Order: sequence, then C-alpha cells, then structure tokens
Amino acid sequence: MQSLSTPVTTGILLPPYALDTAIQKVRIAEDAWNSRNPEKVSLAYTEDSLWRNRDQFLQGREQIVPFLTAKWEREQEYRLIKEIWAHDQNRIAVRFAYEWCDHQGNWFRSYGNENWEFAANGLMAKRYASINDLKISADQRLFHWPQGRRPDDHPGLSALGL
Repeated sequence: MQSLSTPVTTGILLPPYALDTAIQKVRIAEDAWNSRNPEKVSLAYTEDSLWRNRDQFLQGREQIVPFLTAKWEREQEYRLIKEIWAHDQNRIAVRFAYEWCDHQGNWFRSYGNENWEFAANGLMAKRYASINDLKISADQRLFHWPQGRRPDDHPGLSALGL
C-alpha cells in the first residue's frame, strides 16, 4: 500500500478493490474534494456518471462541475473527512463528515454516507449520497487544518468520536 504521507496523484486504482486499495480510493476522493476544484473532482467520475446527492439527481461531468461550483460557493471554509465503511469488488461504501459555514457566518457539520460503484477503468460510475446538516457553534468545530488536504496526523472520524 502506498504511504498516505504524500497525496496519491498519479495512476488510477482499478477494481476489484482489496482493503488497502479501497482505503487509498477513499483518501484520494477526500483529497480531491478538499481541493474544492470542481473540474479536478469531476475527472474521478465516468463521463456519464450517475449521482444522487441528497434530493438532486445528476448525470455526467457536465452536471457535476456546476453542481460542485455552486456547492463550494455556498459552503465556505469546507473541510471534509471520509472513512471507509465497507468494500467489495467494484463497490466502496464510505461515511463522512464535513464542516462549513454559510455567508452569514453560521457553522454546520454535515454527516453522510456514500455508496460508490466503479467502472472497470477505475472511474466512479455511480455515487449515491445521503447527507444531514447539523448546525454547530464555531467553538464546536473539530476540523481546523488549513484549507486543502487534511494533514496525515489529523484524527479521522473514528478518532474524533464522529
């Protein structure tokens, strides 16, 4: 397994996934989403990828990019942690939490689960996300690293009791 002390930026991990490669896929996804770069994130998905995100249904990169652009415009100071929940062959289930604030300075922690299905080329073909938002105070925040990739020494969800 590649060390996670440096971001995984080259190569695509192909299914079927063993535990170590599934964990790498989860961290790669976390790193990409923490970049808040919609174009970069969209490249991890097949061109015709199907998404359910809360109550929205998207198909294809041409819908993913504007969706993520609008998301990160609304969700300021976005910081995300993903954790593997289960995996099998070409599917990975994750749980996640992210913190963000709105334009009025209100803080939230969003909790969710995602089910991922990958194409043979290692790109995500399906993403089903269920997400709930919890309003928190600024002093309840737990994700304090500088915007971008979560440092390797920052605790994950389980260590944080989330």
